[in-house]
Amino acid sequence: MVKTLQARRPVRHRPRRALVLGAGGVLGAAWMTGALSAAQDLLQAPLGDVDLMIGTSAGSVLTAALRCGVSIDEMVAHQRGEPIGALAEVGEVSGGPWPRPPKLRFGSPRLMASGLRAPHRIHPTVSASAWLPVGRESHAGLHSMVHLLHSRAAQCMTAPHWVEGGQTWVVAVDYDTGERVVFGRPGAPPARLADAVVASCSVPGWYEPVLIDGRRYVDGGVRSATSLGLIATEGIDEVCVLAPMASLVADRRYAPHLRIERRVRKLFTFALQRDVRALRAAGIKVTVLTPGPEDLAVMGVNLMDPRRRQAVLETSLRTSPRAFRPAAA
Repeated sequence: MVKTLQARRPVRHRPRRALVLGAGGVLGAAWMTGALSAAQDLLQAPLGDVDLMIGTSAGSVLTAALRCGVSIDEMVAHQRGEPIGALAEVGEVSGGPWPRPPKLRFGSPRLMASGLRAPHRIHPTVSASAWLPVGRESHAGLHSMVHLLHSRAAQCMTAPHWVEGGQTWVVAVDYDTGERVVFGRPGAPPARLADAVVASCSVPGWYEPVLIDGRRYVDGGVRSATSLGLIATEGIDEVCVLAPMASLVADRRYAPHLRIERRVRKLFTFALQRDVRALRAAGIKVTVLTPGPEDLAVMGVNLMDPRRRQAVLETSLRTSPRAFRPAAA
């Protein structure tokens, strides 16, 4: 009888965990790098081995590095300008604090027309991005870095066209249809990891759209700064979110440019909290970390300014371990 009862006892499975790394430019990447150790402590698992990892824009770079076996210590050293290990041969991947003047033509006339004909069918920020001029900058250095990391990791992978160790999603936007594309998800267009990451980081008006199999793609952050809502149906039990463009702890700034920046952050925070509430209603445990007042004071308003990168990293290394808290319901 005892054996029968034991046989019927349900098997206890470990929780399925996800890590979501959001958009945030050069400084967002530095801030998230400083927060990775705290996220790993929270999830109680190596970040490179989580069941699902979603990277959007800057978050896609960190996602690719983690899945390719780069350690957190190596990522921190690289942000400090002292690369070691897998990143020792990688040069500078970020450009200057401001782009060259863009080309004198609209980014996506086809998307512009679609937005005018049926504005309710296209996300407003995606529609607005179509009106921006075509950027002149490229992510050649970033492409080379991801390609190098992936090439080394692929030598011990059974599916070398992508990455292993769990589901890995890189989010971009089709610049002609306005549809969100999640590279790496079943049914998504095929793409090499380096191409997908560069597409996810190509800010309209700043960088050139990325061509993959005849289609143009731009930054996934145009659609959502975190893409958090994508995990609702993936059987995830617990998710940790790093969202550099939101802010759960408000501060008061009186300079006009900082007041505008904080208002924009409120919009990103509202969208993030909406996704958090939906996931919690579905029974998923959600923990969110966003930059706090100390982080924001160092970041400034230009998230693409590499001159502030090390200061942002060091501040995050200090503030992130004590700042993890559930997002407001």
